[in-house]
Amino acid sequence: MTVLVVEDERALAESLARLLQSEGFQVSIAHGINEMYKKLGEVSPNLIVLDLMLPDGNALNEIQDIKSNFPEIGIIIISAKNTDLDKILGIELGADDYVGKPFNPREVVARVKAFFRRTRGLKEVIKYGKLEIYPDDYVVTYDGEPIELTTREFEILKLLAQRPDRVFSREQILEELWTDEFEVYDRVVDVHINSLRKKLGKNWIITVRGVGYKFSKKGDKDSEN
Repeated sequence: MTVLVVEDERALAESLARLLQSEGFQVSIAHGINEMYKKLGEVSPNLIVLDLMLPDGNALNEIQDIKSNFPEIGIIIISAKNTDLDKILGIELGADDYVGKPFNPREVVARVKAFFRRTRGLKEVIKYGKLEIYPDDYVVTYDGEPIELTTREFEILKLLAQRPDRVFSREQILEELWTDEFEVYDRVVDVHINSLRKKLGKNWIITVRGVGYKFSKKGDKDSEN
């Protein structure tokens, strides 16, 4: 799937592009309306992530034209113009979603993934290197080969992998995943983590001494060293 990011703030555009690429999308960037139309002919995107206030005009005026000439292309607006009226107008003109600024770039990535799930039947996948995690199906593969995990092992892996920059204490993991069970000792988390390391390789889950556990995005790279 190809996404065209149309955003004149270069740092934001590049940040969105990196995150989308990390999720497996092909990404192209345009910084204005004229460049957007040029890229539409060059890369044939499936979705446009579109800022409205661009140096060469208000892209809101272009949405109907895009939808008329490229009806198969989706549009997600990202804009500082984020009143209810702005959002309603954007959707009525043909946009598929609307995200107001300021936003966390990961929210936009989540909206992009939701768009493709909704319109293309694309399943959500968490991917780092050769490791792929399919949250809806409770499936994990490495280099295309399935890895058999217990339900609890899968839930711990998913929890950590969805928020790789966060360190989870044993208590936090228990609170997230053992909500309906009583008198579960925190050391049970260690048992599941050790089992996960045996099945995945020891470098995907890092122990932060005195705090808890953290998922490593570089598990593949670390495994090669």
